[in-house]
Amino acid sequence: MENLSIKGGIPLEGVVSVSGAKNVAMKVILAGLLTEEKLTIHGVPDISSVTGTADIVRPLGVNVEFTNHTLCIDPLHISGIEVPLDIGSHYRSATMVLGPLLQRFGKAKVPNPGGCRLGQRPIDRHIEAIEKMGAKITYNSNDGYFYAKADKLHGTHHKFNKNTHTGTEAMILAAVLAEGETIIENAASEPEVYDLVALLNLMGANIQRVAERKIIIKGVKKLHGAEFTIMPDRNEVVTYAIAALATQGDIIIRGAQRDNLKSFLQKVDESDGGWEPIDSNSTRFYSKGPLKKTDVITKPHPGFMTDWQAPWALLMTQAHGTSTIHETIFEDRFSYVTELKRMGAKISFENIIVDNPEDLYNFNYNKYEAKPQVIKIKGPTPLHEAILKMSDIRAGATLILAALCAKGESYIHGLDHIDRGYEKIDERLQKLGANIKRLKE
Repeated sequence: MENLSIKGGIPLEGVVSVSGAKNVAMKVILAGLLTEEKLTIHGVPDISSVTGTADIVRPLGVNVEFTNHTLCIDPLHISGIEVPLDIGSHYRSATMVLGPLLQRFGKAKVPNPGGCRLGQRPIDRHIEAIEKMGAKITYNSNDGYFYAKADKLHGTHHKFNKNTHTGTEAMILAAVLAEGETIIENAASEPEVYDLVALLNLMGANIQRVAERKIIIKGVKKLHGAEFTIMPDRNEVVTYAIAALATQGDIIIRGAQRDNLKSFLQKVDESDGGWEPIDSNSTRFYSKGPLKKTDVITKPHPGFMTDWQAPWALLMTQAHGTSTIHETIFEDRFSYVTELKRMGAKISFENIIVDNPEDLYNFNYNKYEAKPQVIKIKGPTPLHEAILKMSDIRAGATLILAALCAKGESYIHGLDHIDRGYEKIDERLQKLGANIKRLKE
């Protein structure tokens, strides 16, 4: 086990390049199940979510080599239909192999997936979608596996009841080789979804976005190999941007695709934070004076991303006034609040009455089990050192940012969470001037 030691109070300055997007890198590995030819994928981050996903497909017969941020995926000898429980249960991408395996073998055995625990995160939405394509899927609670069979997947017209990133991608992976045409309505519109679509189309798929949330897929007989470079990680951009703003620093971020950050940049403007374009691929974030309070509601793309709200809450501890954050995507994404309060943050939960909560919330709302979905943050508040524990990727990044702002030396445990989504974050922050060390426990 390892932990981080961080001595805060140092303005971060310099230039940082973001890694490739985690939420694309994991999915392109699964695309290798759809062809018998090799895929070469560049710009891949060296994180455990990627290496773990590679471990999911290796037992199926896919050879995956990963060197210098390039994945070489060779599926020529694919033969297995079962994802091992000890591997697949740790990653939410595990059930996304159902469609490709059903296409190739007509059956699949996949464990109930894991990933960061942000509430229930049910996978019923994409299981239902694949069943509409002709699959029969059952779950055995005794062994923790989904069992799936299908003579042949066929096209269908499906409208998701709630926005689902994983469900949309799972249905796309299932539909590209299915017979006939598949129409997906209320499809997720995140840039990462369309980066995966770009790869699949390069492989010979026929996928079109005909409206903001409508995708049409015409099944093809075969996909071929391809060479592809994945997009930069939006979440890393936001993390380093907030590092600059919260520590009163000045950072140039390479790989900041501003078209994918509009809702974030709008809030930076609203808070009186500083940013400016350097070129088409680089953006400067800097402190230009006192920050103002903001009110944020998380929404599906192009709204303010749920992954950004925890770092934004930390930033608002340094802003003047009372800010609010209303989380509508996941029902349990405030695990970091207790830790920030231990550092002196003034954050409180607010119970509010919402008209038509089933329409507002993207999770399966249950009024009898509902948790507070709104926090209020009073600032500016000086933070002090503490011993902290990460609970998920974005909460982990938030605690690192908090420790960088705080006086004194903080220690953060649970680094396996941050290593799932950020490549060598400690070393990259050191290059920006942070006093941060990774220690063996």
